[in-house]
Amino acid sequence: MSEISPAALRGAVDLSSLRGRSTRPAAAASTAAPGIVDVVVDATDESFGQILELSRTVPVVVDLWAEWCGPCKQLSPIIEKVTRELGGRVLLAKVDVDANPQLAQGFRAQSIPMVVALIAGQPVPMFTGAVPETQVREVFAQLLQLAAQNGVTGTLPLGDGAAEPTEAPEEPPMPPLHAEAFAAIEAGDYAAAIVAYEKALAENPRDEEAIAGLGQVRLLDRVQGLDLQEARAAAAAAPLDVPAQFAVADLDLAGGHVDDAFGRLLDLFQALPSDERPPVRERLVELFGLIGASDPRVITARNRLSSLLF
Repeated sequence: MSEISPAALRGAVDLSSLRGRSTRPAAAASTAAPGIVDVVVDATDESFGQILELSRTVPVVVDLWAEWCGPCKQLSPIIEKVTRELGGRVLLAKVDVDANPQLAQGFRAQSIPMVVALIAGQPVPMFTGAVPETQVREVFAQLLQLAAQNGVTGTLPLGDGAAEPTEAPEEPPMPPLHAEAFAAIEAGDYAAAIVAYEKALAENPRDEEAIAGLGQVRLLDRVQGLDLQEARAAAAAAPLDVPAQFAVADLDLAGGHVDDAFGRLLDLFQALPSDERPPVRERLVELFGLIGASDPRVITARNRLSSLLF
């Protein structure tokens, strides 16, 4: 990414429904955000109005993530590290898309990780997918330049309660095949990442990180290039078309709408003749593994699938 521009997100992000949630007017840099005690905060559907107003004082970086998202776990620590090094010149707002569906919908997060900045309430695209630290630093520098051009040059007065900038703990090295897969994801070569994770699983079928990574990268590969509106129109026109329903379910899951994805596939499974059901069951099982067996949404969907099977 060599340049960031608000125009790139024009029409792609709708924050209008969140603007009314602010409980206070925009403040000057010297008095901003008395309740903010760290440069990294968890944003929710309810609290986002205040964070949106803070973007008139400092750039706000919004990191949309989910617990099941492997690439998110690689990118988020890098973004947090770079944010802390800037000493209050940038606020990082972390959004769990599963817990905050209104924000996920407002940002139209068709896949995650998705990182968007806000300058004076206006969205600016940063990243979609995992990127290396060098690129993160380059784009943060561009973000500060763009903020300055728009008069957003404040610093958050974090006070005594602020967390001091610290060196990020050293991460243990990734297994070679995991590292190979992640490098392929960074390069946008999802096919190569799939091969690497499959090799890792051939060596150790119980490698949970490889299982989760494989499911995630397969999902990314499937949704790459899909248009949500076109996919929904095709699915609505052909309710029993398995590939069309799969496409919308994948987009829903990638955007954090887990229950919608499961419900669509379960409805499809129920409506199909018995001899056409196996691919739908296989896709459901794959997505269950991606979200996690202990997740309440998976438990509910698995129970319904069992009732349809027997």
